[in-house]
Amino acid sequence: MPLDATLLSILACPEDKGPLYYFAADDFLYNPRLGRKYLVRDGIPVMLISESVTVDAVERATLEARIASEGIAPTFR
Repeated sequence: MPLDATLLSILACPEDKGPLYYFAADDFLYNPRLGRKYLVRDGIPVMLISESVTVDAVERATLEARIASEGIAPTFR
């Protein structure tokens, strides 16, 4: 179940307060500035810093390439 567009428009990283990128098919939000993923469980984004997942350089490059190639928009600008 994809996240509601209204919810997405206000979601921000709990650490740096910046926008996130939503990977709907993979159920997570991504912060490219910190290289961190926030998982979405049962349609609910888990926005706890302690439960976020830090990605390595290879995955970070892959995600950022997907953002560009798939035209994934930030949660807000």
